[in-house]
Amino acid sequence: MLDLDALRARLADLQAANEAVIAACTTEDREPTEEEAGQIDERLAEMERVHANIARIERIRDAAQPAPRKVREAAPSNNRPSVPAAPRTTDSRNAGFRHMGEFALCVRAAAGGDGGALTRLQGFQAAANEGAGTDGGFLVPTDFRDAIMRKVNGEDSLLSRCDQIPTASNNVVLPKDETTPWGTAGIRVYWEAEAAQATASQPAFDQLTLRLNKLVALVRVSDELLEDAPALDGYLRSKTPDILVSTVNLAIVQGNGVGKPLGIMNSPALITVDKETSQPADTVHHRNIVKMFTRMYAPCRANSVWLIHPDAEAQLHLMSFRDGTSTPVPVYLPPGGLSATPYGTLLGRPVLPLQAMETVGDLGDILLVDLSQYLTVLKTGGLRTDVSMHLYFDYGQQAYRFTMRLTGTPWWSSTIAQRDGSSTQSAFVTLQSR
Repeated sequence: MLDLDALRARLADLQAANEAVIAACTTEDREPTEEEAGQIDERLAEMERVHANIARIERIRDAAQPAPRKVREAAPSNNRPSVPAAPRTTDSRNAGFRHMGEFALCVRAAAGGDGGALTRLQGFQAAANEGAGTDGGFLVPTDFRDAIMRKVNGEDSLLSRCDQIPTASNNVVLPKDETTPWGTAGIRVYWEAEAAQATASQPAFDQLTLRLNKLVALVRVSDELLEDAPALDGYLRSKTPDILVSTVNLAIVQGNGVGKPLGIMNSPALITVDKETSQPADTVHHRNIVKMFTRMYAPCRANSVWLIHPDAEAQLHLMSFRDGTSTPVPVYLPPGGLSATPYGTLLGRPVLPLQAMETVGDLGDILLVDLSQYLTVLKTGGLRTDVSMHLYFDYGQQAYRFTMRLTGTPWWSSTIAQRDGSSTQSAFVTLQSR
Protein backbone atom coordinates (compact mmCIF):
# COMPACT_ATOMS: atom_id res chain seq x y z
CA MET A 1 0.00 0.00 0.00
CA LEU A 2 1.72 3.14 -1.25
CA ASP A 3 -1.19 5.56 -1.33
CA LEU A 4 -0.05 8.63 0.60
CA ASP A 5 -3.49 9.47 2.01
CA ALA A 6 -4.03 5.90 3.14
CA LEU A 7 -0.58 5.76 4.76
CA ARG A 8 -1.21 8.98 6.68
CA ALA A 9 -4.62 7.75 7.81
CA ARG A 10 -3.10 4.45 8.93
CA LEU A 11 -0.42 6.32 10.86
CA ALA A 12 -3.08 8.37 12.64
CA ASP A 13 -5.06 5.24 13.54
CA LEU A 14 -1.99 3.51 14.97
CA GLN A 15 -1.08 6.58 17.01
CA ALA A 16 -4.63 6.90 18.34
CA ALA A 17 -4.68 3.22 19.33
CA ASN A 18 -1.43 3.55 21.30
CA GLU A 19 -2.61 6.73 23.01
CA ALA A 20 -5.87 5.01 23.99
CA VAL A 21 -3.92 2.24 25.77
CA ILE A 22 -1.70 4.77 27.60
CA ALA A 23 -4.76 6.81 28.60
CA ALA A 24 -6.45 3.69 30.01
CA CYS A 25 -3.32 2.78 31.99
CA THR A 26 -3.06 6.32 33.35
CA THR A 27 -6.71 6.36 34.40
CA GLU A 28 -6.42 2.97 36.11
CA ASP A 29 -2.99 3.82 37.60
CA ARG A 30 -1.30 0.71 36.23
CA GLU A 31 1.30 -0.43 33.74
CA PRO A 32 0.34 -1.96 30.39
CA THR A 33 -0.38 -5.67 30.50
CA GLU A 34 1.90 -8.04 28.63
CA GLU A 35 -0.65 -8.26 25.83
CA GLU A 36 -1.05 -4.45 25.66
CA ALA A 37 2.73 -3.93 25.65
CA GLY A 38 3.07 -6.41 22.80
CA GLN A 39 0.36 -4.63 20.81
CA ILE A 40 2.03 -1.26 21.39
CA ASP A 41 5.38 -2.63 20.19
CA GLU A 42 3.73 -4.08 17.08
CA ARG A 43 2.05 -0.77 16.29
CA LEU A 44 5.30 1.16 16.85
CA ALA A 45 7.09 -1.17 14.44
CA GLU A 46 4.38 -0.70 11.87
CA MET A 47 4.50 3.09 12.36
CA GLU A 48 8.22 3.03 11.56
CA ARG A 49 7.48 1.17 8.34
CA VAL A 50 4.69 3.58 7.44
CA HIS A 51 6.93 6.59 8.16
CA ALA A 52 9.58 5.07 5.90
CA ASN A 53 7.10 4.57 3.06
CA ILE A 54 5.77 8.13 3.43
CA ALA A 55 9.32 9.48 3.31
CA ARG A 56 10.05 7.49 0.15
CA ILE A 57 6.93 8.78 -1.60
CA GLU A 58 7.72 12.39 -0.62
CA ARG A 59 11.31 12.07 -1.86
CA ILE A 60 10.05 10.66 -5.16
CA ARG A 61 7.61 13.56 -5.57
CA ASP A 62 10.23 16.12 -4.60
CA ALA A 63 12.65 14.66 -7.15
CA ALA A 64 10.10 15.27 -9.90
CA GLN A 65 9.81 18.98 -9.05
CA PRO A 66 12.09 21.63 -10.56
CA ALA A 67 14.59 23.24 -8.22
CA PRO A 68 12.78 26.11 -6.43
CA ARG A 69 14.02 29.63 -6.72
CA LYS A 70 15.53 31.00 -3.55
CA VAL A 71 12.95 33.09 -1.73
CA ARG A 72 14.18 36.05 0.25
CA GLU A 73 12.61 35.86 3.68
CA ALA A 74 11.76 38.69 6.00
CA ALA A 75 13.96 38.84 9.08
CA PRO A 76 12.22 37.09 11.98
CA SER A 77 11.27 39.37 14.84
CA ASN A 78 11.72 38.77 18.58
CA ASN A 79 13.98 35.79 17.85
CA ARG A 80 11.02 33.69 16.70
CA PRO A 81 11.90 30.52 14.79
CA SER A 82 11.67 31.00 11.04
CA VAL A 83 9.58 28.69 8.88
CA PRO A 84 11.05 28.57 5.37
CA ALA A 85 8.85 29.31 2.41
CA ALA A 86 7.95 26.27 0.33
CA PRO A 87 7.47 26.39 -3.46
CA ARG A 88 3.80 26.67 -4.38
CA THR A 89 4.31 24.05 -7.09
CA THR A 90 4.90 21.26 -4.57
CA ASP A 91 1.28 20.16 -4.14
CA SER A 92 -1.74 22.44 -4.32
CA ARG A 93 -3.67 20.18 -1.97
CA ASN A 94 -1.26 20.37 0.96
CA ALA A 95 1.13 23.21 0.03
CA GLY A 96 4.06 20.90 0.73
CA PHE A 97 3.18 20.37 4.40
CA ARG A 98 3.82 16.84 5.57
CA HIS A 99 0.92 16.82 8.05
CA MET A 100 -1.55 19.10 9.81
CA GLY A 101 0.80 19.66 12.75
CA GLU A 102 3.46 21.17 10.51
CA PHE A 103 0.81 23.43 8.97
CA ALA A 104 -0.27 24.59 12.46
CA LEU A 105 3.29 25.49 13.41
CA CYS A 106 3.58 27.52 10.22
CA VAL A 107 0.36 29.39 11.06
CA ARG A 108 1.71 30.31 14.48
CA ALA A 109 4.99 31.50 12.99
CA ALA A 110 3.16 33.58 10.35
CA ALA A 111 0.96 35.20 12.98
CA GLY A 112 4.12 36.10 14.88
CA GLY A 113 5.54 38.03 11.94
CA ASP A 114 7.58 35.36 10.14
CA GLY A 115 7.66 36.49 6.51
CA GLY A 116 8.76 33.10 5.20
CA ALA A 117 5.85 31.36 6.89
CA LEU A 118 3.41 33.96 5.60
CA THR A 119 4.73 33.48 2.07
CA ARG A 120 4.24 29.75 2.38
CA LEU A 121 0.63 30.25 3.52
CA GLN A 122 -0.35 32.51 0.64
CA GLY A 123 -3.56 31.22 -0.91
CA PHE A 124 -4.85 29.70 2.34
CA GLN A 125 -6.26 32.86 3.94
CA ALA A 126 -9.74 32.29 5.35
CA ALA A 127 -10.83 35.72 4.06
CA ALA A 128 -9.38 38.67 2.17
CA ASN A 129 -8.70 40.66 5.34
CA GLU A 130 -7.08 37.75 7.15
CA GLY A 131 -3.83 37.53 5.26
CA ALA A 132 -1.78 38.00 8.40
CA GLY A 133 -4.05 35.84 10.50
CA THR A 134 -4.71 38.66 12.95
CA ASP A 135 -8.46 38.91 12.33
CA GLY A 136 -9.21 35.25 11.74
CA GLY A 137 -7.11 32.40 10.47
CA PHE A 138 -6.02 30.24 7.58
CA LEU A 139 -7.96 27.59 5.73
CA VAL A 140 -6.44 24.15 6.24
CA PRO A 141 -5.20 22.58 2.96
CA THR A 142 -7.63 20.31 1.13
CA ASP A 143 -5.56 17.18 1.61
CA PHE A 144 -5.94 17.27 5.40
CA ARG A 145 -9.62 18.24 5.33
CA ASP A 146 -10.50 15.41 2.94
CA ALA A 147 -8.81 12.86 5.19
CA ILE A 148 -11.19 13.79 8.02
CA MET A 149 -14.22 13.99 5.73
CA ARG A 150 -13.60 10.48 4.42
CA LYS A 151 -13.72 9.16 7.97
CA VAL A 152 -16.88 11.16 8.76
CA ASN A 153 -18.50 9.47 5.77
CA GLY A 154 -16.96 6.06 6.50
CA GLU A 155 -18.42 2.69 7.38
CA ASP A 156 -19.30 3.58 11.00
CA SER A 157 -21.36 6.55 9.85
CA LEU A 158 -25.05 6.35 8.92
CA LEU A 159 -24.35 9.20 6.50
CA SER A 160 -22.64 6.82 4.07
CA ARG A 161 -25.78 4.65 3.92
CA CYS A 162 -28.16 7.52 3.18
CA ASP A 163 -29.25 8.93 -0.18
CA GLN A 164 -26.77 11.80 -0.61
CA ILE A 165 -27.20 14.85 -2.82
CA PRO A 166 -24.44 17.52 -3.08
CA THR A 167 -25.40 21.16 -3.60
CA ALA A 168 -23.68 24.52 -3.93
CA SER A 169 -26.71 26.32 -2.49
CA ASN A 170 -27.90 26.72 1.09
CA ASN A 171 -31.48 25.93 0.03
CA VAL A 172 -32.70 23.11 -2.20
CA VAL A 173 -36.11 22.33 -3.72
CA LEU A 174 -36.54 18.73 -4.83
CA PRO A 175 -39.45 16.93 -6.51
CA LYS A 176 -40.69 13.71 -4.94
CA ASP A 177 -43.22 11.11 -6.02
CA GLU A 178 -44.88 9.16 -3.21
CA THR A 179 -47.51 7.35 -5.28
CA THR A 180 -47.73 3.54 -5.07
CA PRO A 181 -47.95 1.15 -8.07
CA TRP A 182 -51.41 0.02 -6.92
CA GLY A 183 -52.77 3.48 -6.10
CA THR A 184 -54.98 5.75 -8.19
CA ALA A 185 -52.69 8.82 -8.48
CA GLY A 186 -49.64 9.48 -10.64
CA ILE A 187 -48.54 7.36 -13.60
CA ARG A 188 -51.05 4.56 -14.27
CA VAL A 189 -51.11 1.53 -16.56
CA TYR A 190 -54.36 0.22 -18.09
CA TRP A 191 -55.51 -2.81 -20.04
CA GLU A 192 -56.92 -1.49 -23.31
CA ALA A 193 -58.95 -3.08 -26.06
CA GLU A 194 -57.54 -3.31 -29.57
CA ALA A 195 -57.66 0.01 -31.46
CA ALA A 196 -59.07 1.76 -28.37
CA GLN A 197 -57.78 5.15 -27.27
CA ALA A 198 -55.20 4.88 -24.49
CA THR A 199 -56.06 6.36 -21.12
CA ALA A 200 -53.65 9.14 -20.21
CA SER A 201 -52.01 9.70 -16.82
CA GLN A 202 -49.31 11.99 -15.51
CA PRO A 203 -46.77 12.04 -12.68
CA ALA A 204 -47.89 13.39 -9.32
CA PHE A 205 -45.00 15.34 -7.83
CA ASP A 206 -44.74 17.08 -4.48
CA GLN A 207 -42.02 19.61 -3.63
CA LEU A 208 -39.54 19.03 -0.84
CA THR A 209 -37.86 22.24 0.34
CA LEU A 210 -34.80 21.99 2.58
CA ARG A 211 -32.45 24.50 4.14
CA LEU A 212 -28.96 23.34 5.04
CA ASN A 213 -27.93 23.45 8.70
CA LYS A 214 -24.46 24.25 10.01
CA LEU A 215 -22.51 21.79 12.16
CA VAL A 216 -19.47 23.29 13.90
CA ALA A 217 -16.68 21.87 16.06
CA LEU A 218 -14.32 24.40 17.68
CA VAL A 219 -11.25 22.57 18.99
CA ARG A 220 -8.62 24.19 21.22
CA VAL A 221 -5.10 22.77 21.04
CA SER A 222 -2.41 23.65 23.58
CA ASP A 223 0.99 24.95 22.60
CA GLU A 224 2.52 21.87 24.22
CA LEU A 225 0.62 19.54 21.89
CA LEU A 226 1.35 21.87 19.01
CA GLU A 227 5.08 21.45 19.57
CA ASP A 228 4.65 17.71 18.95
CA ALA A 229 3.36 18.17 15.41
CA PRO A 230 2.88 14.47 14.46
CA ALA A 231 0.88 13.84 17.65
CA LEU A 232 -1.35 16.82 16.87
CA ASP A 233 -2.01 15.51 13.38
CA GLY A 234 -2.95 12.06 14.71
CA TYR A 235 -5.18 13.53 17.42
CA LEU A 236 -7.20 15.75 15.08
CA ARG A 237 -7.54 13.08 12.39
CA SER A 238 -8.86 10.50 14.86
CA LYS A 239 -10.81 12.45 17.49
CA THR A 240 -12.64 15.07 15.41
CA PRO A 241 -14.23 12.62 12.94
CA ASP A 242 -15.48 10.47 15.84
CA ILE A 243 -17.34 13.43 17.36
CA LEU A 244 -18.74 14.53 13.99
CA VAL A 245 -19.92 10.99 13.18
CA SER A 246 -21.65 10.65 16.56
CA THR A 247 -23.43 14.00 16.19
CA VAL A 248 -24.61 13.30 12.63
CA ASN A 249 -25.77 9.77 13.55
CA LEU A 250 -27.82 11.15 16.45
CA ALA A 251 -29.45 13.73 14.17
CA ILE A 252 -30.34 11.11 11.53
CA VAL A 253 -32.00 8.96 14.20
CA GLN A 254 -33.49 11.50 16.60
CA GLY A 255 -33.17 15.01 15.09
CA ASN A 256 -36.19 17.27 15.62
CA GLY A 257 -35.75 19.21 12.36
CA VAL A 258 -35.14 22.53 14.16
CA GLY A 259 -31.68 23.75 13.19
CA LYS A 260 -30.72 20.14 12.45
CA PRO A 261 -31.96 17.26 10.26
CA LEU A 262 -35.35 15.65 10.85
CA GLY A 263 -34.62 12.27 12.37
CA ILE A 264 -36.29 8.95 11.65
CA MET A 265 -37.88 8.76 15.12
CA ASN A 266 -39.71 12.05 14.43
CA SER A 267 -40.78 11.12 10.90
CA PRO A 268 -44.52 10.93 10.12
CA ALA A 269 -43.64 7.81 8.10
CA LEU A 270 -42.43 5.90 11.18
CA ILE A 271 -44.38 2.76 12.10
CA THR A 272 -44.41 1.70 15.75
CA VAL A 273 -45.14 -2.01 16.22
CA ASP A 274 -47.07 -2.94 19.36
CA LYS A 275 -45.36 -5.01 22.03
CA GLU A 276 -46.71 -8.45 22.93
CA THR A 277 -49.45 -8.84 25.50
CA SER A 278 -47.93 -9.20 28.99
CA GLN A 279 -44.44 -8.80 27.57
CA PRO A 280 -41.96 -8.17 30.41
CA ALA A 281 -40.34 -4.75 30.61
CA ASP A 282 -37.00 -4.12 28.90
CA THR A 283 -37.17 -7.20 26.66
CA VAL A 284 -37.06 -7.91 22.93
CA HIS A 285 -38.95 -11.00 21.75
CA HIS A 286 -38.74 -13.09 18.61
CA ARG A 287 -42.31 -12.07 17.77
CA ASN A 288 -41.30 -8.39 17.97
CA ILE A 289 -38.63 -8.94 15.35
CA VAL A 290 -40.92 -10.86 13.01
CA LYS A 291 -43.70 -8.27 13.24
CA MET A 292 -41.29 -5.39 12.62
CA PHE A 293 -39.91 -7.15 9.55
CA THR A 294 -43.36 -7.73 8.07
CA ARG A 295 -44.20 -4.02 8.44
CA MET A 296 -41.14 -3.07 6.39
CA TYR A 297 -42.14 -2.25 2.79
CA ALA A 298 -41.07 -5.32 0.82
CA PRO A 299 -38.93 -3.56 -1.84
CA CYS A 300 -36.97 -1.87 0.99
CA ARG A 301 -36.11 -5.06 2.87
CA ALA A 302 -33.08 -5.97 0.77
CA ASN A 303 -31.39 -2.70 1.76
CA SER A 304 -32.60 -2.48 5.36
CA VAL A 305 -30.51 -2.64 8.54
CA TRP A 306 -31.31 -3.12 12.23
CA LEU A 307 -30.18 -0.25 14.44
CA ILE A 308 -30.07 -1.23 18.11
CA HIS A 309 -28.81 0.15 21.40
CA PRO A 310 -25.64 -1.73 22.44
CA ASP A 311 -27.39 -3.00 25.59
CA ALA A 312 -30.09 -4.58 23.42
CA GLU A 313 -27.49 -6.89 21.91
CA ALA A 314 -27.64 -9.06 25.03
CA GLN A 315 -31.36 -9.59 24.32
CA LEU A 316 -30.50 -10.98 20.87
CA HIS A 317 -28.10 -13.55 22.30
CA LEU A 318 -30.83 -14.83 24.64
CA MET A 319 -33.65 -14.69 22.08
CA SER A 320 -35.35 -17.99 21.18
CA PHE A 321 -38.70 -19.44 20.10
CA ARG A 322 -40.47 -22.78 20.46
CA ASP A 323 -41.18 -24.58 17.18
CA GLY A 324 -44.02 -26.81 18.37
CA THR A 325 -41.79 -28.44 20.96
CA SER A 326 -40.66 -27.74 24.49
CA THR A 327 -37.08 -27.13 23.35
CA PRO A 328 -36.32 -23.44 22.66
CA VAL A 329 -34.63 -22.68 19.33
CA PRO A 330 -31.97 -19.90 19.40
CA VAL A 331 -32.64 -17.02 17.02
CA TYR A 332 -29.38 -15.05 16.93
CA LEU A 333 -26.72 -17.61 17.86
CA PRO A 334 -25.18 -19.95 15.25
CA PRO A 335 -25.36 -23.76 15.55
CA GLY A 336 -22.05 -23.75 17.49
CA GLY A 337 -23.71 -21.78 20.29
CA LEU A 338 -21.68 -19.40 22.44
CA SER A 339 -18.44 -20.98 21.24
CA ALA A 340 -18.99 -19.57 17.75
CA THR A 341 -19.18 -16.01 16.45
CA PRO A 342 -22.77 -14.63 16.29
CA TYR A 343 -24.28 -14.15 12.89
CA GLY A 344 -24.54 -10.37 13.25
CA THR A 345 -27.79 -10.47 11.25
CA LEU A 346 -31.51 -10.83 11.96
CA LEU A 347 -33.68 -12.25 9.19
CA GLY A 348 -30.70 -11.78 6.90
CA ARG A 349 -30.23 -8.05 7.60
CA PRO A 350 -27.16 -6.53 9.37
CA VAL A 351 -27.38 -5.56 13.05
CA LEU A 352 -25.62 -2.28 13.90
CA PRO A 353 -25.19 -1.36 17.61
CA LEU A 354 -25.43 2.43 17.77
CA GLN A 355 -25.06 4.99 20.57
CA ALA A 356 -27.74 7.15 18.93
CA MET A 357 -30.39 4.65 20.05
CA GLU A 358 -32.36 4.75 23.31
CA THR A 359 -31.75 2.30 26.14
CA VAL A 360 -33.45 -1.12 26.19
CA GLY A 361 -37.21 -0.91 26.72
CA ASP A 362 -37.57 2.73 25.69
CA LEU A 363 -39.12 3.82 22.41
CA GLY A 364 -36.26 3.95 19.91
CA ASP A 365 -34.08 1.16 21.31
CA ILE A 366 -34.45 -0.82 18.07
CA LEU A 367 -35.17 0.28 14.49
CA LEU A 368 -35.48 -1.49 11.16
CA VAL A 369 -34.72 1.09 8.46
CA ASP A 370 -33.84 1.44 4.80
CA LEU A 371 -31.48 4.40 4.93
CA SER A 372 -31.52 4.80 1.15
CA GLN A 373 -34.99 6.26 1.78
CA TYR A 374 -33.45 8.94 4.01
CA LEU A 375 -32.26 12.01 2.10
CA THR A 376 -29.13 13.93 3.11
CA VAL A 377 -28.02 17.10 1.35
CA LEU A 378 -24.38 18.19 1.80
CA LYS A 379 -22.79 21.47 0.83
CA THR A 380 -20.32 21.07 -2.02
CA GLY A 381 -16.78 21.03 -0.65
CA GLY A 382 -17.67 18.92 2.38
CA LEU A 383 -15.75 19.83 5.51
CA ARG A 384 -14.26 23.30 5.91
CA THR A 385 -11.42 23.67 8.40
CA ASP A 386 -9.87 26.94 9.64
CA VAL A 387 -7.06 27.49 12.14
CA SER A 388 -6.08 30.57 14.13
CA MET A 389 -3.80 31.26 17.09
CA HIS A 390 -5.45 34.56 18.09
CA LEU A 391 -8.78 33.43 19.54
CA TYR A 392 -7.18 31.83 22.63
CA PHE A 393 -3.81 33.55 22.48
CA ASP A 394 -3.82 34.41 26.20
CA TYR A 395 -4.42 30.74 27.05
CA GLY A 396 -1.49 29.52 24.94
CA GLN A 397 -3.85 27.61 22.66
CA GLN A 398 -4.55 27.43 18.96
CA ALA A 399 -8.11 27.08 17.64
CA TYR A 400 -9.32 24.72 14.91
CA ARG A 401 -12.81 25.21 13.52
CA PHE A 402 -14.45 22.39 11.55
CA THR A 403 -17.62 23.35 9.68
CA MET A 404 -20.07 21.25 7.67
CA ARG A 405 -23.32 22.35 6.10
CA LEU A 406 -25.85 19.58 5.70
CA THR A 407 -29.44 18.61 6.31
CA GLY A 408 -31.51 15.48 6.13
CA THR A 409 -35.08 14.19 6.13
CA PRO A 410 -36.92 10.97 5.27
CA TRP A 411 -38.08 10.89 1.66
CA TRP A 412 -41.38 9.47 2.91
CA SER A 413 -43.90 11.90 4.42
CA SER A 414 -46.34 9.15 5.47
CA THR A 415 -46.80 5.40 5.69
CA ILE A 416 -48.39 3.58 2.75
CA ALA A 417 -51.50 1.42 2.69
CA GLN A 418 -51.31 -1.99 1.04
CA ARG A 419 -53.34 -2.81 -2.06
CA ASP A 420 -55.30 -5.33 -0.03
CA GLY A 421 -54.86 -5.53 3.72
CA SER A 422 -55.41 -3.55 6.87
CA SER A 423 -51.83 -2.86 8.03
CA THR A 424 -49.62 -0.06 6.75
CA GLN A 425 -45.99 -0.37 5.64
CA SER A 426 -42.96 1.92 5.67
CA ALA A 427 -39.22 2.10 5.23
CA PHE A 428 -38.89 2.98 8.95
CA VAL A 429 -40.15 0.63 11.69
CA THR A 430 -39.61 0.69 15.46
CA LEU A 431 -40.94 -1.15 18.52
CA GLN A 432 -43.28 0.19 21.18
CA SER A 433 -41.74 1.03 24.57
CA ARG A 434 -41.85 -1.85 27.01
